[in-house]
Amino acid sequence: MTAGTVARPVRVRVCAVLVHDGRVCLIHRQRAAGLQHSLPGGVVENEDGEEPAEALRRELLEELGLDLAVLPAPPVLRFVQDQETERPGEVEPFRRRHLVLPAHLPAHLVQAVAAVEQDDPGQAPVVWLPVADAAALDLYPDVGAVLGQAVRPDPTATGGPLLLPAMTGASYQWR
Repeated sequence: MTAGTVARPVRVRVCAVLVHDGRVCLIHRQRAAGLQHSLPGGVVENEDGEEPAEALRRELLEELGLDLAVLPAPPVLRFVQDQETERPGEVEPFRRRHLVLPAHLPAHLVQAVAAVEQDDPGQAPVVWLPVADAAALDLYPDVGAVLGQAVRPDPTATGGPLLLPAMTGASYQWR
């Protein structure tokens, strides 16, 4: 950052690792540089005073038609990942803090998840992939290395979420 410039605040993005029967739910997006698979979720609306749990519920309703309020147990924050990368065509660094919350879905809720992203004009397909296959893809956020941990309940977890290595221009390429 040069003298006299002000960095934009870091926006918080909440996303879910939705799990059922060894598969995870991803949004399959065709980008200019190739395929990208995103965990469903979106940005917390700070100007409205929205809490992360509220934002995740809103985003999953908008994108997938899934209401987290009907889950047997609420998703729990498991991973945090910071991002500071350069987006193609943008001058300022793109900054996010990703909050990753796994949720195990019963079969009847999996059937209720939309087949395409509901709030995307391009109607990106929603896919359920085996964890090992999903972990090898270009994921957003870049959680492939810990996806196997995310889908397993961790009854011994104490001390809060795990901070993952940051997404930087050296470690992540925009799709």
